[in-house]
Amino acid sequence: MNNFTFLEKNFEEWKTKYPLMEDIMNTRAVFWTNSLYGNKQGEKPRSITAEDMNDAEARLARFAPYIMKAFPETYSHNGIIESPLERIPAMQQKLSDLYGIQISGTLYTKLDSHLPISGSIKARGGVYEVLYLAETIAMKHIGFSWTDDYSVLINDNYRNLFAKYSIVVGSTGNLGLSIGIMGAALGFRVVVHMSMDAKHWKKNMLRSKGVTVIEHASDYSKAVEAGRKEAEKDSMSYFIDDENSRNLFLGYAVAAKRLQQQLSNLNIVVDEEHPLFVYLPCGVGGGPGGVTFGLKSIFKEHVHCFFAEPTHSPAMLLGLMTGMHEKISVQDFGIDNRTAADGLAVGRPSGLVGKTLERDIAGVFTVQDEQLYLLLRMLADSENKFLEPSALAGFDGPLQLLATQSGRRFLKERNLIDKMSNATQIIWATGGNMVPKAEMDEFYCQGVQAAVKL
Repeated sequence: MNNFTFLEKNFEEWKTKYPLMEDIMNTRAVFWTNSLYGNKQGEKPRSITAEDMNDAEARLARFAPYIMKAFPETYSHNGIIESPLERIPAMQQKLSDLYGIQISGTLYTKLDSHLPISGSIKARGGVYEVLYLAETIAMKHIGFSWTDDYSVLINDNYRNLFAKYSIVVGSTGNLGLSIGIMGAALGFRVVVHMSMDAKHWKKNMLRSKGVTVIEHASDYSKAVEAGRKEAEKDSMSYFIDDENSRNLFLGYAVAAKRLQQQLSNLNIVVDEEHPLFVYLPCGVGGGPGGVTFGLKSIFKEHVHCFFAEPTHSPAMLLGLMTGMHEKISVQDFGIDNRTAADGLAVGRPSGLVGKTLERDIAGVFTVQDEQLYLLLRMLADSENKFLEPSALAGFDGPLQLLATQSGRRFLKERNLIDKMSNATQIIWATGGNMVPKAEMDEFYCQGVQAAVKL
């Protein structure tokens, strides 16, 4: 039985079983809560552990002297790639006023939009996997050791070694930027296969760094497939698989340990009486998945992570809801995967993320493109922070949690309603600091137009 026949047989059953299915297929915004969330009965052992996350954190610390030399903008943070955690009270009030819903607790944004090197959450996973590869090669061929000063990797003898290897990746934009910038800095030959959704300025920036960019007139999945096939032809080529990469996942997971320290510095408690809610834009799932894995490892049942997707690209939502994960795509449901949120324009979710976290993701909500532009303008006006459209997806989360029937039921079933005044709510801002001003001005104008339509 082919996949289409299988899906056709299941559509009517799924529409009955999942009341939100009709709305999802008609690209209406929904807030879905995961029935498996927190249910540990029958849970299988994981191939990724908290010890792996600690190992990734240690590797990033070893590379800090190199990063500080190669990227002087990291000097003030001693070569550690990290972003601020900031309160956004004006935005919290603006959201509450606009929609007539009081957002409980204290609202923060995690500004991965301002991460050094590539200005997006992808600077975590993408940079980490390139560093992992560089360390592996250096140790294998030059007798490099964990105890060595990693700043020597900036020298020509190491760059000449890395130049023998190529790194290949498929991307909608930000992952390609992160891998391209770090890979080129180390001396690797980098090839980025980019989907039709990728912005021209991102392609141009990569080319300016000496990265080869191959453009595809198709979506993200086809770009990944093309990159994988190219890498298979060359034994000196390393393919970074955004859909299934363990190392990307772990690079993102380290963010949770950094956030734990930031919360501690702010005297923010996370426990039964002080819940933590985190809203994460989701493309293929690696970034939000890694962060969720890390946060659940640290804060256990006291943190609740929700993923945000465009209404036209609800890949993770469909994969989790049906339990089919990477075996289905949004196109199978007649959804076009066309969205202004280019970083989230993914038709098929990561099976690694979905299966690993199917009991740890609290839920998934979807957002209309017009809403992304409206939120972009609101954040710019209230907090003077400018993000790219995809990075605004999480900002709808606190509203939908409180305004939708499924969101209110989630809070009630977990005895969280009376604790929301003590809650810390964090919206992950995943990118935007490197967007050219002219393009950001256009985004803002579209936000103005969206406000007029209200």
